Amino acid sequence: MAYKEKYPSLLLENAVEAISSLPGVGKRSALRLALHLLRQPAENVHHFTESVNKLRDEVRYCRICKMITDSDECSICSDKTRRTDQICVTESIRDVMSIEATGQYHGVYHVLGGIISPIAGVGPSDLTISDLVQRLKDCEDPTSVEVIFALSGDVEGETTAFYIYRQIEGFGVKVTSLARGLGFGDDLEYADSITLGRSIAGRQEFKV
Repeated sequence: MAYKEKYPSLLLENAVEAISSLPGVGKRSALRLALHLLRQPAENVHHFTESVNKLRDEVRYCRICKMITDSDECSICSDKTRRTDQICVTESIRDVMSIEATGQYHGVYHVLGGIISPIAGVGPSDLTISDLVQRLKDCEDPTSVEVIFALSGDVEGETTAFYIYRQIEGFGVKVTSLARGLGFGDDLEYADSITLGRSIAGRQEFKV
């Protein structure tokens, strides 16, 4: 028979259920966190919950690249020193953060919000692919633009890259992908900065 925790309080049980809904947090870890919060000064816990509420209710997405921002445009898209002729296509916001941490890339981004995954029920229309296509349409000279695929090398990542390539190949853009020095399909967020930086610098022409 599986062990089942007995809670002395319904409020504690509810808190544990809520915390354990987070990815990678089991019931016992959630219990430790809940009891930790209970020991903190009320103002600390209220600040914590208020920050989470604000994140969920007030966060915005950049109108250009779909990165998280506090205004209409993210700090990267509004930075006039960035190269707008290089668009790095990533699966997630976390991937952008990983690439930025390398200090090796000075272009802009486009965040897809996921990858094509029929098993998970994610199709092209669930991602921001059409926004990327529109960005290229709006370019004065798309042939001067390089689109860099920074997607995982597993089947879903390759399928997504191939689909996007078919959507944009008519614009005459240069299409490249990160060098496979990364342990692909590893997630970018787990790659060390040196390896990821080298993969950016050594990117290769995308081949179908």
